[in-house]
Amino acid sequence: MNTPNLLTILRIVLIPFFVFFMLAGGSEYSKWIALAIFAVASLTDTLDGYLARKNHQVTNFGKFMDPLADKLLVCSAMICLIDSGKLASWIVIIIISREFIISGFRLVAADNGIVIAASWWGKLKTVSQMTMIILLIADLGGIFTTLEIVVTYIALVLTVVSLVDYIWKNKQVLSMQG
Repeated sequence: MNTPNLLTILRIVLIPFFVFFMLAGGSEYSKWIALAIFAVASLTDTLDGYLARKNHQVTNFGKFMDPLADKLLVCSAMICLIDSGKLASWIVIIIISREFIISGFRLVAADNGIVIAASWWGKLKTVSQMTMIILLIADLGGIFTTLEIVVTYIALVLTVVSLVDYIWKNKQVLSMQG
């Protein structure tokens, strides 16, 4: 098991701890601990990809598990943000729907021996979603409230754009039979 794959696994392992502190409530410290865990987990996403490319350690495990770890982290955070009233459920439904569609595409492609790596649109989508989540958890108020709204809609638009781009670039998957 190489370092990038271990970082991906670490990101998955951090999720229950993040959720615990997000939902613990009752303490201002819980929010900041959750934010720190989310930020560390998010940074492992950047680091594992960088190390995998730099050290020529890109693996099929990483190609599948890295996006899955991102989805688990981001979706868990967004669901917690619905619970706290900081994110509208319809936004989360759109974002999670996109993730299910892409996962389905990846499964059909994999069944046909094709591994589809993340696109730049998908990477921008992930960064925007993680930034949105960090801002919403921090909940700094003032001008940051406007920034939270803007970044939330940027994340939503990039989610839809990355879905359309992904389907368009991989439309041959739609015609494949397993």
